[in-house]
Amino acid sequence: MRQATQSNIRAFDPLWLNGKRCSLYLAGLCTDLHNVIAAALDQLPVVGDHENGSAVPRFAFQPFRDQAHILPVKAAGGLIEYQYPAAGKDGAGDGKTLDTSEGVFQGRTVVIATGATPRPLGVPGEEALVGKGVHYCAACDGAPYRGKTVAVVGGGNSAAADALTLSRIAKKVYLIHRRDSLRATKVYHEPLMNAPNVEFCWNSTVSALLHDSRLTGLRLKDVNTGAERELACDGVFISVGRAPATELFRSELALDKSGYIIADESTRTSIPGVFAVGDVRTKALRQVVTAVSDGAVAVHYAEEYLAENR
Repeated sequence: MRQATQSNIRAFDPLWLNGKRCSLYLAGLCTDLHNVIAAALDQLPVVGDHENGSAVPRFAFQPFRDQAHILPVKAAGGLIEYQYPAAGKDGAGDGKTLDTSEGVFQGRTVVIATGATPRPLGVPGEEALVGKGVHYCAACDGAPYRGKTVAVVGGGNSAAADALTLSRIAKKVYLIHRRDSLRATKVYHEPLMNAPNVEFCWNSTVSALLHDSRLTGLRLKDVNTGAERELACDGVFISVGRAPATELFRSELALDKSGYIIADESTRTSIPGVFAVGDVRTKALRQVVTAVSDGAVAVHYAEEYLAENR
């Protein structure tokens, strides 16, 4: 993202990055704005087909097309273009320019909704086993493990929530944490301690993933003694934090030490006319409901910015 200097660009307002379905809907609220463009993800999350071990897309591009038809919106390739009548001049003097695989786009406002991705464990074979016993979201991928044995890696709120979710589905849940107590808020402690099928593996890290064609277990290492042991399980849910998708903006916007875009509840960032919504920004709670709220707030302030800078 840089200040506009080229003349052969396509003008939209706001530039909405990226076009997940909730972002798509919120961008559709911008009926009073100029043209709006939302970029769809090139790489989509996958969920395992536990019957044959294959990985299939959780979201296909078709839902974007369906939603686009309702709004109405024109969907083309990996980009969703919102064709609202332009009000005022095309392309503003204070425009921002983004170079993308689909061309160069300009707008006076930018809404960043690039989200955050799960942090991997970083052990050999992890990527190849995604969808074959390795997962990052219990709510998304837990159902096929009914009556089976699973493990959750992590000690924060997300790991605790995943373990509780899985305790209602799986026969056995191992919660693996590198410390001797959870970092999760107290509200999770008692339910986990009282769950009869949840067992804690304290002071432990995962040193290896055991598998043939799919995951069969884990090798755990005691952080104090270095001793290793094997733990049989049908699946593992990794919840050791998330990495915000902000590398593109590292030299442009103010980020916190974890890489999240610094933005307050107005979603405004360090650059006027640029807004950050959802998991990509600094915030106390990262849930779908707060992300959707951010999008609505960003629409409001983008409209305000455009009205004040015609």
